[in-house]
This record gives sequence, C-alpha cells and structure tokens, in this order.
Amino acid sequence: MDMIVIFLAYIFQTAAEYERRRENFMKELDFVIADVAMAIIADFMLVWLPAPTVALRPPLAVSAGSITKFFYSCPDNAFQVALAGSSYSFLQRVGAMVRNGAKLFAVGTTASLVGTSLTNALINARKAVDKSFEGEVEEIPIVSTSVAYGVYMAVSSNLRYQILAGVIEQRLLEPMLHQHKILLSAISFAVRTGNTYLGSLLWVDYARLIGIQKVQEGKSE
Repeated sequence: MDMIVIFLAYIFQTAAEYERRRENFMKELDFVIADVAMAIIADFMLVWLPAPTVALRPPLAVSAGSITKFFYSCPDNAFQVALAGSSYSFLQRVGAMVRNGAKLFAVGTTASLVGTSLTNALINARKAVDKSFEGEVEEIPIVSTSVAYGVYMAVSSNLRYQILAGVIEQRLLEPMLHQHKILLSAISFAVRTGNTYLGSLLWVDYARLIGIQKVQEGKSE
C-alpha cells in the first residue's frame, strides 16, 4: 500500500504540475522537481495522518497538563461521528482541527526542507557536470518554500481531509455501502486519489499567489 500511495503521488503531482504550468513546464522544471519531491516525501502522511476515521491512541499520562488532556479528548477528525454513549462539543471538534493542523504543519515543513534541499543538491550537481545547464534552472528558496508548504498543509490539506474522512467517508459512504466493503474501499480510494490531485493543483496556485514560484521568463525550453 505504501508503494502504491507513493507511486500515485508521483503520477498525480506530475500531472497537476503539467496542468497548471503547460507551456512553462520545462521553464519551471526546478519548481516541478521540488514539488514532486515534496509530494513523494509527504503524501503517505498527507493521505492518512490528517483525519483518520478511527485511531487507537495510547492512554494519557497521569501527569499530563490541561492542554494535553483537552486535545486528547478531541475526536480524530472534526466531523467524526461520536460512538454510542459519547459526544463531542463544538470546542472539541475545533480542537481536532487545530491539533491535526499543527501535525500537518510539522509534516509539510519537514517534507519541504528535505525535498527542496535534495532538489537544490541535484541542481548544483547537474550544473557542475553540465555547464550548459547553468541558465536552465535556479535553486529553490528553502526556508520560504518549507514554511509555505507547512502552512498549506495545515490549512488546505487539513480541511480537505477532515471533510473527506469525517463527512464523505464516515457520514455518507459508510452508511450507504456498509454491506459492500469492497465497493466502499474502491470509492474511498478513488476519492482520496482525486483529492491528492486537487491538492497538487491548489498548491501550485497557492505557491504562485504568495510569490515563491513565479512564472520564469527568458529560459530556453
């Protein structure tokens, strides 16, 4: 499963990059390489960490503080259906969004740090070997890209997967298809895959909007 997720991340990230960049695809190859690298590193967590339907959590330590206890009491995703005999307050559901957003910020920032650093290393290695490559691509700004990717995952990815797991899967698909597990799994997989592609499109738009990935002029194709 892990390899399938990573492979799909590569395919759909690349397809989304081409869809958004079109004639600038080769001109912006440095951005494409960095984005695909970040997606491959982060995608498994992006699919499963943000909003699992049900998760097993270790018991809370007796010495835990009040903030820790609050977030521990929050559901796994903001829209999760409460089990029989239990309920979640509005504040607890907001807490689930905040908790998972913080996790995703850390995941996204780390993935981008690794991905952009690796991309820059490859770019510099290629420049050292092939002098004609000097003007083709530029180094990716590591810090600004990493923070931006972390924010993007904490907000956009977090919200989309909270809705996907809590509303689409648990509240809509599960009640309708609970007796058809194979079909349920197939539809859920398709929805998650589509969400991955949508997320890749939105990332390119967001990166351009905030100025960390500008359309590059004057580069040869």
